[in-house]
Amino acid sequence: MSLSEIRPESDLEPGIRSEVQRLGAILETGGHRKKTFLDAEMIILSPGVRHDMEPLGAAIRSGIPVIGELELASRMIDTPMIGVTGTNGKSTVTSLVGSMIENAGLEVFVGGNIGTPLIAYAASERKVDYVVVEVSSFQLDTIDTFSPFVSVILNISPDHLDRYPDYEAYVESKLRIFSNQGPGQYVILNDDDKILSSVEISSEVSLLRFGIEEKKGRQAFLENREITVCLERAEAKRFSTEVFSLPGMFNLENLLAAALCGMTIGIDSSAIQKTVDEFRGLPNRLECVAEIDGVVFYNDSKATNVDAAVRAITSFKRPLILLAGGRHKGADYGPLVSAARGRVKKAIFLGEAKDLLASSFKGAIPFFMAKDMDEAVSISFSIAKSGDAVLLAPACSSFDMFSDYSERGRVFKAAVERLIHD
Repeated sequence: MSLSEIRPESDLEPGIRSEVQRLGAILETGGHRKKTFLDAEMIILSPGVRHDMEPLGAAIRSGIPVIGELELASRMIDTPMIGVTGTNGKSTVTSLVGSMIENAGLEVFVGGNIGTPLIAYAASERKVDYVVVEVSSFQLDTIDTFSPFVSVILNISPDHLDRYPDYEAYVESKLRIFSNQGPGQYVILNDDDKILSSVEISSEVSLLRFGIEEKKGRQAFLENREITVCLERAEAKRFSTEVFSLPGMFNLENLLAAALCGMTIGIDSSAIQKTVDEFRGLPNRLECVAEIDGVVFYNDSKATNVDAAVRAITSFKRPLILLAGGRHKGADYGPLVSAARGRVKKAIFLGEAKDLLASSFKGAIPFFMAKDMDEAVSISFSIAKSGDAVLLAPACSSFDMFSDYSERGRVFKAAVERLIHD
């Protein structure tokens, strides 16, 4: 077995070579050798690896099977699996469903793109009642037989256009989640999403739809601020959202998906209601960081695409100072500008995409440029007034300045903390 890493060994964690050798494998660093790929019996890709690199192309042309970690792990698991994908909301819904299962007194593994890799569960001795896995488009690109018991697609909007030839290819990638499903399995789709509302699936698979309003063909909808779930040959169940703490209509969509999924796998309604009442959200997702002199700071570093940033902006009624920017992912910033009109007082841009954002916002919203997160936070506080909110919703990936969106969120929160102590 060989491991091939494009980064030099000096950039890797200390001791990685000795650990790889302990496992009886060979570590190749500083680039990918074509011979390494051509000598392989099978290639297992990390989701972050681009598919257009030449050594991989040569292996594919030679007929060498190429799969991803998700596919490999799923071949080793016979536990009922729930796969959650979509452009936005995946982590929240994955966590909600996992919490519902736990509150029902069952054992659950929650992982995948959200944190712990699925292969970690597959390689362990642990046995659970359900596996709930967040699935990215990159992971779906390398599936072959992956077939969850329940697949959930929350929404599809432009994202990762720096990795896909066009939007259609990205959509096709997302829809692969149900490509291997068959009799006795379920697909849950957002009927308010214009792409998903017209998706056709095999008649052998049970299709369930959710949407904000009650409409024919929907099994879950919102009625008088209550979640209603109506499954075939079962009494309708209603769940109060009176104390549901997550802001924004999009989080009610997430809740609809999770409740419908929970009911589909037979989770008791009391366990679902308990989750609705107690769930407090995840870090870096409209996370309230602090209030200083009447100015509230929110961390939505996970808003790594335009649609997610739009959803964040439209969740607020108070005036906003928007912090955005990072690595451009190929999307149009026009929808972000439209959402900002009448809501965002001023914007602050940073990172590689700051000039592109400035060009889009010019003449629409006043803006400032910042060299780093500390300066962006400092500027935001200096121009904010009591009653305003400062919102980090980057609409871009974090990889220009940070290792991931979590680090970006931590740096933002640390900068806010320094304001408190200054």
